[in-house]
Amino acid sequence: QVQLVESGGGSVQAGGSLRLSCAATGNTYSPYCMGWFRQATGKQREWVSSISTARYTYYADSVKGRFIISKDNAKNTLYLQMNSLKPEDTAMYSCVADSRTWACGNRRSFDYWGQGTQVTVSS
Repeated sequence: QVQLVESGGGSVQAGGSLRLSCAATGNTYSPYCMGWFRQATGKQREWVSSISTARYTYYADSVKGRFIISKDNAKNTLYLQMNSLKPEDTAMYSCVADSRTWACGNRRSFDYWGQGTQVTVSS
């Protein structure tokens, strides 16, 4: 099993940037498909981005060109750099991981979830 803890959320004005981090502990020796989801109040949870074991990256159309997912295996940390933020990016952002590493870009079901970190973008 792996435990995920997010940090880096906060409040920012539209057009600003934030970088989210997700620290993984536990069985970090196994490879994982990892990613980010978000859920705004009153809305369905939305997949944001994923990164494969080979570092291929995938993005939802709503964030493509603005968000960058990356990972530092030495630090067991996943990142989400969010630029040109919009009020519609306001949500709770959760880090996810799954040991089923195939078809990472199409995976929407993940075994491991963090508690989430809140991002609020004001206009």
